[in-house]
Amino acid sequence: MTETITHPMAMNGKDPRNLRGDPITPDRYYSREWMQREWDHMWTKVWHIAGRQNELQEPGDYIVHNFMHESVIIAKQQDGSLKGFYNACAHRAQKLVWTKGAQDSWTCPYHGWVFSIDGSLIDACDRDDFPQGDPVGKRNLIEVRVDTWGGFVWYTMDDETPPLLKYLEPLPDIYRNHPFETLVRIRQVRVALNVNWKFASDNFNESYHTRTAHPQVPPVIDQDHFTSRYEMFPMGHARIIQMGRPSLRDRVPEGKEHPFKATLRFWGIDPEQYPDYETMAMQGWLDLKAAKRMLWKEKGFLQYENMSDEDLTESPFGVLFPNVAFGASSDGMSFFRWEPHPSDPEKSYFDYWMMAYPIEGKGEYVHRTASKPYEFKEAELELREYDGGLGVMDLEDTVVFQDWGLTEGQQAGWRSRGYQEPYLAAQETRVRRFHEILHDYLDGKPPGR
Repeated sequence: MTETITHPMAMNGKDPRNLRGDPITPDRYYSREWMQREWDHMWTKVWHIAGRQNELQEPGDYIVHNFMHESVIIAKQQDGSLKGFYNACAHRAQKLVWTKGAQDSWTCPYHGWVFSIDGSLIDACDRDDFPQGDPVGKRNLIEVRVDTWGGFVWYTMDDETPPLLKYLEPLPDIYRNHPFETLVRIRQVRVALNVNWKFASDNFNESYHTRTAHPQVPPVIDQDHFTSRYEMFPMGHARIIQMGRPSLRDRVPEGKEHPFKATLRFWGIDPEQYPDYETMAMQGWLDLKAAKRMLWKEKGFLQYENMSDEDLTESPFGVLFPNVAFGASSDGMSFFRWEPHPSDPEKSYFDYWMMAYPIEGKGEYVHRTASKPYEFKEAELELREYDGGLGVMDLEDTVVFQDWGLTEGQQAGWRSRGYQEPYLAAQETRVRRFHEILHDYLDGKPPGR
Protein backbone atom coordinates (compact mmCIF):
# COMPACT_ATOMS: atom_id res chain seq x y z
CA MET A 1 0.00 0.00 0.00
CA THR A 2 1.04 3.61 -0.46
CA GLU A 3 2.05 5.11 2.86
CA THR A 4 -0.13 7.99 3.97
CA ILE A 5 0.19 10.42 6.84
CA THR A 6 -3.12 10.75 8.65
CA HIS A 7 -2.30 13.62 10.99
CA PRO A 8 -0.56 16.87 10.03
CA MET A 9 1.85 16.58 12.96
CA ALA A 10 3.04 13.11 11.96
CA MET A 11 6.49 12.52 10.53
CA ASN A 12 7.29 9.42 8.50
CA GLY A 13 8.43 6.97 11.16
CA LYS A 14 10.28 4.82 8.66
CA ASP A 15 12.43 7.57 7.14
CA PRO A 16 15.89 7.86 8.77
CA ARG A 17 16.17 11.36 7.29
CA ASN A 18 13.94 12.42 10.21
CA LEU A 19 16.76 11.44 12.59
CA ARG A 20 19.91 13.24 13.70
CA GLY A 21 21.75 9.94 13.90
CA ASP A 22 22.66 10.11 17.61
CA PRO A 23 24.62 7.02 18.70
CA ILE A 24 23.03 4.54 21.09
CA THR A 25 25.83 3.88 23.58
CA PRO A 26 25.62 0.76 25.77
CA ASP A 27 26.34 2.52 29.09
CA ARG A 28 22.79 3.95 29.13
CA TYR A 29 21.57 0.44 29.91
CA TYR A 30 23.69 -0.19 33.01
CA SER A 31 25.36 3.02 34.20
CA ARG A 32 24.31 4.48 37.55
CA GLU A 33 25.41 7.87 36.26
CA TRP A 34 22.95 7.54 33.38
CA MET A 35 20.29 6.47 35.84
CA GLN A 36 20.82 9.60 37.95
CA ARG A 37 20.79 11.88 34.90
CA GLU A 38 17.51 10.33 33.80
CA TRP A 39 16.00 11.06 37.21
CA ASP A 40 17.30 14.62 37.38
CA HIS A 41 16.49 15.67 33.83
CA MET A 42 13.79 13.38 32.49
CA TRP A 43 11.68 11.44 34.99
CA THR A 44 10.97 14.57 37.03
CA LYS A 45 9.95 16.48 33.86
CA VAL A 46 7.40 14.14 32.22
CA TRP A 47 3.79 13.17 32.91
CA HIS A 48 3.26 9.85 34.72
CA ILE A 49 0.17 7.64 34.82
CA ALA A 50 -0.91 7.02 38.41
CA GLY A 51 -3.99 4.91 37.69
CA ARG A 52 -7.48 4.91 36.25
CA GLN A 53 -10.19 7.53 36.86
CA ASN A 54 -12.68 4.84 37.79
CA GLU A 55 -10.60 4.15 40.90
CA LEU A 56 -11.59 7.60 42.16
CA GLN A 57 -15.39 7.48 42.31
CA GLU A 58 -16.22 9.35 45.52
CA PRO A 59 -14.67 12.22 47.53
CA GLY A 60 -11.97 10.71 49.73
CA ASP A 61 -11.02 7.96 47.27
CA TYR A 62 -7.27 8.03 46.61
CA ILE A 63 -4.59 6.13 44.74
CA VAL A 64 -0.84 5.87 45.36
CA HIS A 65 1.84 5.73 42.70
CA ASN A 66 5.35 4.77 43.79
CA PHE A 67 8.04 5.69 41.29
CA MET A 68 11.72 5.01 42.05
CA HIS A 69 12.30 6.74 45.41
CA GLU A 70 9.25 9.00 45.12
CA SER A 71 5.61 8.39 46.05
CA VAL A 72 2.53 10.42 45.11
CA ILE A 73 -1.04 10.39 46.44
CA ILE A 74 -3.90 11.51 44.21
CA ALA A 75 -7.28 12.06 45.88
CA LYS A 76 -10.76 13.00 44.76
CA GLN A 77 -11.86 16.22 46.44
CA GLN A 78 -15.26 17.22 47.80
CA ASP A 79 -15.94 19.27 44.67
CA GLY A 80 -15.14 16.32 42.38
CA SER A 81 -11.72 17.60 41.29
CA LEU A 82 -8.47 15.69 41.75
CA LYS A 83 -5.43 16.80 43.71
CA GLY A 84 -2.04 15.17 44.03
CA PHE A 85 0.61 15.36 46.74
CA TYR A 86 4.01 13.94 47.54
CA ASN A 87 3.41 11.10 49.96
CA ALA A 88 5.56 12.61 52.71
CA CYS A 89 4.38 14.08 56.01
CA ALA A 90 4.99 17.83 56.34
CA HIS A 91 6.46 17.21 59.82
CA ARG A 92 9.41 14.87 59.23
CA ALA A 93 8.62 13.24 55.87
CA GLN A 94 7.20 9.89 57.03
CA LYS A 95 5.24 8.14 54.29
CA LEU A 96 1.54 8.65 54.99
CA VAL A 97 -0.14 5.82 53.08
CA TRP A 98 1.04 2.72 51.25
CA THR A 99 -1.90 1.59 49.12
CA LYS A 100 -5.05 3.05 47.63
CA GLY A 101 -8.07 3.60 49.83
CA ALA A 102 -10.93 5.88 50.84
CA GLN A 103 -10.61 8.33 53.74
CA ASP A 104 -11.47 11.94 54.48
CA SER A 105 -8.05 12.49 56.07
CA TRP A 106 -4.63 10.89 56.45
CA THR A 107 -2.92 10.43 59.82
CA CYS A 108 0.83 10.13 59.94
CA PRO A 109 1.72 6.81 61.63
CA TYR A 110 4.82 8.37 63.28
CA HIS A 111 3.67 11.46 65.20
CA GLY A 112 -0.04 11.65 64.46
CA TRP A 113 -0.23 14.74 62.27
CA VAL A 114 -3.56 14.71 60.42
CA PHE A 115 -4.00 16.01 56.87
CA SER A 116 -7.21 16.64 54.96
CA ILE A 117 -7.49 15.15 51.47
CA ASP A 118 -6.92 18.70 50.17
CA GLY A 119 -3.40 18.53 51.61
CA SER A 120 -3.92 20.91 54.51
CA LEU A 121 -2.84 20.06 58.06
CA ILE A 122 -5.95 19.90 60.25
CA ASP A 123 -4.56 18.54 63.52
CA ALA A 124 -1.31 17.68 65.28
CA CYS A 125 -0.22 16.38 68.67
CA ASP A 126 0.78 19.05 71.20
CA ARG A 127 0.07 21.99 68.92
CA ASP A 128 1.07 24.37 71.75
CA ASP A 129 4.62 22.99 71.91
CA PHE A 130 6.07 24.51 68.73
CA PRO A 131 8.27 27.59 69.28
CA GLN A 132 7.55 28.73 65.72
CA GLY A 133 3.79 28.54 66.37
CA ASP A 134 0.94 26.08 65.83
CA PRO A 135 1.78 24.10 62.64
CA VAL A 136 -1.92 23.97 61.67
CA GLY A 137 -2.36 26.69 59.10
CA LYS A 138 1.40 26.82 58.44
CA ARG A 139 2.29 23.37 57.09
CA ASN A 140 0.61 21.50 54.20
CA LEU A 141 1.53 18.65 51.90
CA ILE A 142 3.50 19.61 48.78
CA GLU A 143 1.26 19.46 45.72
CA VAL A 144 1.94 18.00 42.27
CA ARG A 145 0.08 18.86 39.07
CA VAL A 146 -2.69 16.43 38.15
CA ASP A 147 -4.78 16.01 35.00
CA THR A 148 -6.76 13.32 33.19
CA TRP A 149 -7.02 11.95 29.67
CA GLY A 150 -8.37 8.72 28.24
CA GLY A 151 -9.71 7.59 31.60
CA PHE A 152 -6.17 7.71 33.04
CA VAL A 153 -5.02 9.85 35.96
CA TRP A 154 -1.74 11.65 35.27
CA TYR A 155 0.66 13.77 37.33
CA THR A 156 3.94 15.56 36.86
CA MET A 157 6.53 16.70 39.38
CA ASP A 158 7.54 19.75 37.34
CA ASP A 159 5.68 23.08 37.20
CA GLU A 160 7.26 23.82 33.80
CA THR A 161 6.14 20.63 32.04
CA PRO A 162 3.70 21.50 29.23
CA PRO A 163 0.00 20.92 30.00
CA LEU A 164 -1.02 17.29 29.62
CA LEU A 165 -2.91 17.66 26.33
CA LYS A 166 0.04 19.55 24.86
CA TYR A 167 2.47 16.93 26.19
CA LEU A 168 0.42 14.10 24.61
CA GLU A 169 -0.10 15.93 21.33
CA PRO A 170 -1.50 14.84 18.89
CA LEU A 171 -2.72 11.53 20.35
CA PRO A 172 -5.79 12.96 22.13
CA ASP A 173 -6.91 14.25 18.74
CA ILE A 174 -6.12 11.01 16.93
CA TYR A 175 -8.06 8.92 19.47
CA ARG A 176 -10.88 11.40 20.05
CA ASN A 177 -13.52 8.87 18.88
CA HIS A 178 -12.40 6.14 21.27
CA PRO A 179 -14.30 6.10 24.60
CA PHE A 180 -11.24 5.04 26.61
CA GLU A 181 -12.83 6.21 29.84
CA THR A 182 -15.32 3.30 29.64
CA LEU A 183 -12.64 0.61 29.45
CA VAL A 184 -12.62 -2.01 32.22
CA ARG A 185 -9.20 -3.16 33.46
CA ILE A 186 -9.74 -6.93 33.53
CA ARG A 187 -6.11 -7.90 34.21
CA GLN A 188 -3.48 -5.95 36.13
CA VAL A 189 -0.04 -7.48 36.62
CA ARG A 190 3.28 -5.92 37.69
CA VAL A 191 6.37 -8.02 36.94
CA ALA A 192 9.89 -7.46 38.30
CA LEU A 193 12.47 -7.95 35.52
CA ASN A 194 16.27 -8.14 35.36
CA VAL A 195 16.69 -5.60 32.58
CA ASN A 196 17.05 -1.85 32.15
CA TRP A 197 13.72 -0.08 31.62
CA LYS A 198 14.73 1.06 28.14
CA PHE A 199 14.53 -2.52 26.85
CA ALA A 200 10.76 -2.04 26.62
CA SER A 201 11.02 1.40 24.97
CA ASP A 202 13.30 -0.07 22.31
CA ASN A 203 11.14 -3.18 21.93
CA PHE A 204 7.80 -1.41 21.53
CA ASN A 205 9.19 1.14 19.09
CA GLU A 206 9.65 -1.54 16.44
CA SER A 207 7.79 -4.55 15.09
CA TYR A 208 10.79 -6.00 13.27
CA HIS A 209 11.06 -8.64 16.00
CA THR A 210 7.44 -9.81 15.69
CA ARG A 211 7.81 -12.53 13.07
CA THR A 212 10.62 -14.13 15.14
CA ALA A 213 9.40 -13.54 18.70
CA HIS A 214 5.61 -13.53 18.20
CA PRO A 215 4.75 -15.97 15.39
CA GLN A 216 1.10 -16.12 16.50
CA VAL A 217 0.56 -12.47 15.54
CA PRO A 218 0.98 -12.22 11.71
CA PRO A 219 -1.94 -14.60 10.98
CA VAL A 220 -4.17 -12.14 12.87
CA ILE A 221 -2.51 -8.75 12.26
CA ASP A 222 -0.64 -7.88 9.07
CA GLN A 223 2.67 -6.68 10.48
CA ASP A 224 4.53 -6.55 7.17
CA HIS A 225 6.57 -3.37 7.01
CA PHE A 226 5.46 -2.66 3.45
CA THR A 227 1.76 -2.57 4.41
CA SER A 228 2.12 -0.76 7.74
CA ARG A 229 2.17 2.97 8.41
CA TYR A 230 4.79 4.46 10.73
CA GLU A 231 4.42 7.80 12.52
CA MET A 232 6.58 9.93 14.82
CA PHE A 233 5.42 13.08 16.61
CA PRO A 234 7.22 16.23 17.84
CA MET A 235 6.81 15.51 21.59
CA GLY A 236 8.62 12.17 21.24
CA HIS A 237 5.64 9.85 20.90
CA ALA A 238 5.31 7.38 18.03
CA ARG A 239 2.82 5.03 16.45
CA ILE A 240 2.53 2.16 13.99
CA ILE A 241 -0.73 1.31 12.24
CA GLN A 242 -0.98 -2.26 11.01
CA MET A 243 -3.81 -3.77 9.01
CA GLY A 244 -6.32 -5.88 10.95
CA ARG A 245 -6.11 -8.76 8.51
CA PRO A 246 -3.78 -11.74 8.02
CA SER A 247 -0.38 -11.15 6.48
CA LEU A 248 -0.24 -12.44 2.92
CA ARG A 249 3.19 -13.97 3.47
CA ASP A 250 2.26 -16.01 6.56
CA ARG A 251 0.21 -19.18 6.84
CA VAL A 252 -1.08 -21.12 9.81
CA PRO A 253 0.13 -24.75 10.11
CA GLU A 254 -1.52 -27.24 7.77
CA GLY A 255 -4.77 -28.56 9.18
CA LYS A 256 -5.25 -25.72 11.66
CA GLU A 257 -8.29 -23.45 11.38
CA HIS A 258 -7.28 -19.90 10.48
CA PRO A 259 -8.24 -17.53 13.34
CA PHE A 260 -9.47 -14.86 10.90
CA LYS A 261 -12.29 -17.17 9.86
CA ALA A 262 -13.83 -17.08 13.34
CA THR A 263 -13.78 -13.28 13.27
CA LEU A 264 -15.52 -13.22 9.91
CA ARG A 265 -18.18 -15.70 11.04
CA PHE A 266 -18.91 -13.68 14.19
CA TRP A 267 -19.79 -10.74 11.97
CA GLY A 268 -22.00 -12.81 9.66
CA ILE A 269 -19.44 -13.32 6.89
CA ASP A 270 -18.93 -16.80 5.39
CA PRO A 271 -15.14 -17.29 5.04
CA GLU A 272 -15.69 -20.20 2.65
CA GLN A 273 -17.10 -17.86 0.00
CA TYR A 274 -13.63 -16.65 -0.91
CA PRO A 275 -11.81 -18.64 -3.61
CA ASP A 276 -8.38 -18.49 -1.97
CA TYR A 277 -6.44 -17.32 1.05
CA GLU A 278 -5.42 -14.01 -0.50
CA THR A 279 -9.02 -13.08 -1.28
CA MET A 280 -10.16 -14.05 2.20
CA ALA A 281 -7.49 -11.82 3.71
CA MET A 282 -7.99 -8.80 1.47
CA GLN A 283 -11.69 -8.85 0.55
CA GLY A 284 -12.64 -10.36 3.90
CA TRP A 285 -10.93 -7.43 5.59
CA LEU A 286 -13.04 -4.96 3.56
CA ASP A 287 -16.20 -6.99 4.18
CA LEU A 288 -15.41 -6.98 7.90
CA LYS A 289 -15.30 -3.19 7.94
CA ALA A 290 -18.72 -3.04 6.27
CA ALA A 291 -20.23 -5.62 8.62
CA LYS A 292 -19.00 -3.84 11.72
CA ARG A 293 -20.34 -0.57 10.39
CA MET A 294 -23.73 -2.18 9.81
CA LEU A 295 -24.14 -4.45 12.84
CA TRP A 296 -22.35 -2.70 15.73
CA LYS A 297 -25.48 -1.60 17.59
CA GLU A 298 -27.34 -4.87 17.07
CA LYS A 299 -24.41 -6.79 18.55
CA GLY A 300 -23.94 -4.37 21.47
CA PHE A 301 -20.59 -2.87 20.45
CA LEU A 302 -21.65 0.62 21.44
CA GLN A 303 -18.06 1.89 21.50
CA TYR A 304 -18.04 1.66 17.69
CA GLU A 305 -20.51 4.52 17.27
CA ASN A 306 -18.04 7.28 16.39
CA MET A 307 -15.12 5.17 15.16
CA SER A 308 -13.76 5.42 11.62
CA ASP A 309 -13.32 2.42 9.32
CA GLU A 310 -9.64 2.43 10.23
CA ASP A 311 -10.52 2.42 13.94
CA LEU A 312 -12.89 -0.53 13.47
CA THR A 313 -10.40 -3.02 12.05
CA GLU A 314 -6.79 -1.86 12.14
CA SER A 315 -4.24 -2.42 14.86
CA PRO A 316 -2.62 0.87 15.91
CA PHE A 317 0.11 0.66 18.52
CA GLY A 318 1.22 3.86 20.20
CA VAL A 319 4.28 4.52 22.36
CA LEU A 320 4.13 7.52 24.69
CA PHE A 321 7.55 8.85 25.57
CA PRO A 322 9.19 7.63 27.67
CA ASN A 323 7.56 4.51 29.16
CA VAL A 324 3.98 3.77 28.09
CA ALA A 325 2.62 1.80 25.14
CA PHE A 326 -0.92 0.91 24.21
CA GLY A 327 -2.62 -1.07 21.51
CA ALA A 328 -6.03 0.56 21.07
CA SER A 329 -8.27 -1.77 19.07
CA SER A 330 -11.98 -1.28 18.55
CA ASP A 331 -12.67 -3.88 21.25
CA GLY A 332 -10.20 -2.97 23.97
CA MET A 333 -6.73 -1.87 24.87
CA SER A 334 -3.53 -3.64 25.76
CA PHE A 335 -1.70 -1.22 28.04
CA PHE A 336 1.97 -1.50 28.99
CA ARG A 337 4.07 0.63 31.32
CA TRP A 338 7.67 0.07 32.38
CA GLU A 339 9.47 1.83 35.19
CA PRO A 340 13.04 1.80 36.52
CA HIS A 341 14.12 0.11 39.72
CA PRO A 342 14.80 2.65 42.49
CA SER A 343 18.54 1.91 42.68
CA ASP A 344 19.63 -0.77 40.19
CA PRO A 345 19.84 0.33 36.52
CA GLU A 346 19.79 -3.31 35.40
CA LYS A 347 16.34 -3.98 36.89
CA SER A 348 12.90 -2.63 36.17
CA TYR A 349 9.18 -3.16 36.65
CA PHE A 350 6.70 -3.92 33.88
CA ASP A 351 2.96 -3.26 34.17
CA TYR A 352 0.56 -5.19 31.95
CA TRP A 353 -3.07 -4.09 31.92
CA MET A 354 -5.62 -5.77 29.71
CA MET A 355 -8.64 -3.52 29.23
CA ALA A 356 -11.87 -4.13 27.35
CA TYR A 357 -15.08 -2.30 26.53
CA PRO A 358 -18.20 -3.57 28.28
CA ILE A 359 -20.52 -5.51 25.97
CA GLU A 360 -23.99 -6.47 27.22
CA GLY A 361 -24.16 -10.17 28.01
CA LYS A 362 -20.45 -10.70 27.53
CA GLY A 363 -18.82 -12.18 30.63
CA GLU A 364 -15.36 -12.92 29.20
CA TYR A 365 -12.82 -11.28 26.93
CA VAL A 366 -10.07 -12.88 24.83
CA HIS A 367 -7.47 -10.69 23.17
CA ARG A 368 -7.05 -11.47 19.47
CA THR A 369 -3.38 -12.42 19.84
CA ALA A 370 -3.93 -14.60 22.94
CA SER A 371 -6.03 -17.65 23.76
CA LYS A 372 -7.01 -17.50 27.44
CA PRO A 373 -10.21 -15.66 28.41
CA TYR A 374 -10.34 -13.09 31.21
CA GLU A 375 -13.39 -12.61 33.40
CA PHE A 376 -15.03 -9.30 32.60
CA LYS A 377 -14.61 -7.40 35.87
CA GLU A 378 -12.20 -4.87 37.36
CA ALA A 379 -9.06 -6.77 38.37
CA GLU A 380 -6.94 -6.49 41.49
CA LEU A 381 -3.21 -5.80 41.18
CA GLU A 382 -0.96 -8.87 41.02
CA LEU A 383 2.73 -8.52 41.94
CA ARG A 384 5.05 -11.05 40.29
CA GLU A 385 8.72 -11.93 39.98
CA TYR A 386 9.66 -13.03 36.46
CA ASP A 387 11.87 -15.84 37.82
CA GLY A 388 12.94 -17.13 34.43
CA GLY A 389 9.32 -17.20 33.34
CA LEU A 390 8.15 -19.42 36.19
CA GLY A 391 6.49 -16.51 37.99
CA VAL A 392 4.29 -15.60 35.03
CA MET A 393 3.49 -18.92 33.35
CA ASP A 394 -0.24 -18.11 33.38
CA LEU A 395 0.58 -15.35 30.87
CA GLU A 396 2.44 -17.64 28.48
CA ASP A 397 -0.11 -17.06 25.69
CA THR A 398 0.59 -13.30 25.59
CA VAL A 399 3.09 -11.42 23.47
CA VAL A 400 4.61 -9.77 26.55
CA PHE A 401 5.56 -13.19 27.95
CA GLN A 402 7.62 -13.72 24.81
CA ASP A 403 9.16 -10.24 25.16
CA TRP A 404 10.09 -10.87 28.78
CA GLY A 405 11.94 -14.01 27.71
CA LEU A 406 14.37 -11.80 25.78
CA THR A 407 15.22 -9.42 28.62
CA GLU A 408 18.14 -11.11 30.35
CA GLY A 409 19.86 -11.99 27.09
CA GLN A 410 19.53 -8.40 25.96
CA GLN A 411 20.94 -7.06 29.24
CA ALA A 412 23.90 -9.41 28.89
CA GLY A 413 24.49 -8.18 25.34
CA TRP A 414 24.61 -4.55 26.42
CA ARG A 415 27.34 -5.52 28.90
CA SER A 416 29.32 -7.45 26.31
CA ARG A 417 32.55 -6.28 24.69
CA GLY A 418 30.88 -7.50 21.52
CA TYR A 419 28.32 -4.69 21.65
CA GLN A 420 28.16 -2.72 18.39
CA GLU A 421 26.25 0.38 17.42
CA PRO A 422 22.79 -0.92 16.37
CA TYR A 423 22.44 -1.63 12.64
CA LEU A 424 18.83 -0.55 12.26
CA ALA A 425 16.30 -1.35 9.57
CA ALA A 426 14.10 1.48 8.31
CA GLN A 427 11.22 0.01 10.32
CA GLU A 428 13.34 0.52 13.46
CA THR A 429 13.68 4.26 12.90
CA ARG A 430 11.49 4.93 15.94
CA VAL A 431 14.05 3.22 18.18
CA ARG A 432 16.74 5.80 17.44
CA ARG A 433 14.16 8.58 17.62
CA PHE A 434 13.35 7.50 21.19
CA HIS A 435 17.00 7.83 22.18
CA GLU A 436 17.29 11.22 20.50
CA ILE A 437 14.35 12.52 22.56
CA LEU A 438 15.96 11.03 25.68
CA HIS A 439 19.18 12.88 24.81
CA ASP A 440 17.19 16.11 24.45
CA TYR A 441 15.86 15.72 27.98
CA LEU A 442 19.26 14.88 29.43
CA ASP A 443 20.75 17.92 27.65
CA GLY A 444 18.11 20.18 29.21
CA LYS A 445 16.23 20.69 25.92
CA PRO A 446 13.00 18.66 26.22
CA PRO A 447 10.49 19.10 23.40
CA GLY A 448 7.71 21.61 23.90
CA ARG A 449 9.79 24.06 25.97
